[in-house]
Amino acid sequence: MCADILDFADPAFLDDPYPAFDRQREAAPFAWHEGLQAFVATSHQHVSAVLRDRRLGRIFRPREPEGEWETFNWLHADSILDSEPPKHTRLRRLVAGAFGRGHVQRLAPRVEELATQLLDAATDGTAPFDVIKSYAEPLPVLVIAELLGFPDIDRHLLRPWSQAIVKMYEVDRTPLQENQAREACRDFAAYVSDLAAHRINHPGEDLLTDLVQIRDGSDKLSERELIATAVLLLNAGHEASVNGMGNGLHSWLAAGKPGPVDPDRPAAVEALVEEFLRHDSPLQLFERTATDDLEIAGVPIAKGHKAIALLGAANRDPEVFTDPHTFAPARTPNNHLAFGLGIHFCIGAPLARLELHISTRLLLTRYPELALVDAVRRPTFVLRGFESLIVAPGPTGSGG
Repeated sequence: MCADILDFADPAFLDDPYPAFDRQREAAPFAWHEGLQAFVATSHQHVSAVLRDRRLGRIFRPREPEGEWETFNWLHADSILDSEPPKHTRLRRLVAGAFGRGHVQRLAPRVEELATQLLDAATDGTAPFDVIKSYAEPLPVLVIAELLGFPDIDRHLLRPWSQAIVKMYEVDRTPLQENQAREACRDFAAYVSDLAAHRINHPGEDLLTDLVQIRDGSDKLSERELIATAVLLLNAGHEASVNGMGNGLHSWLAAGKPGPVDPDRPAAVEALVEEFLRHDSPLQLFERTATDDLEIAGVPIAKGHKAIALLGAANRDPEVFTDPHTFAPARTPNNHLAFGLGIHFCIGAPLARLELHISTRLLLTRYPELALVDAVRRPTFVLRGFESLIVAPGPTGSGG
């Protein structure tokens, strides 16, 4: 069967893809999509199979002409996200070792300090404010800049670079966006290269220094691998946090804040954040390519054909989640796939969760009567999120 129910060019689908996911899952949970030229999985079972099957790999195909796309191409070819074993195993081992040195938990007090400063500046406590622009968007950029040790004076460069690059992951990008992505790749890579060279003789207490210094026997990251890792951490890391907070907060507020959720109870905040991630997933699509002929659920996939895991569809599968379209802040178990599965499970998931736990707790502690005023969704699918999310500190919102 075909997955022709899913129209990725339809504005109504971009606004709310979940009814179409339901219809497609019922008709054929794993089927060929002519527009994407790929098999798409919409059930939790089939998405899990696509993510776990080692015969489906992340096969990066360089863009052409090579002269125009050179930096973009190696930033992806030398990253954890777009490599497979044995290269992926080696890169993840080296990078995970740097993360394992306490960088994430060490950041907790600083994340709280940065989040508090952003909340202080967002509103006087009575006026509505844009929680995306004032809070959810700047926080992860500041945190990752802190983690990597980027100088304060340069941090304003990071978000525009990242926004330009991640547009390349959308289905409907334009030639202008492609040109902006190429330029951002060149500028970002050159910046990280200069900063990493400085760290060789001037080490700091940051992850970039660790990435420069890490060794596993005689093995180490090449310069391009190091740069690709730093760029990936910003691009993937901030998108997960921004959209996880924005999508989840909108779902919860639009549902009338079911709960209630006590921000003084860490377990309650953790459960709320997991439902943020499940109910309206920040990453909707993850692509794999068959490295051999195989079958999934009796469907043959020829070598070289693509299989796409629709994570948001899996996270609304009624076979796994009771009342999947209902936002349930205390949902347990909550076996969502927002961070993926298998060898490409998001290496930055602990950092994203830390940011979301702290920022959500502080927001709800300060504004227990938080209300939704208005929301404008971004016209994107793969990285699903909001352009703006206006909230009122008190019960004066009019819905959205």
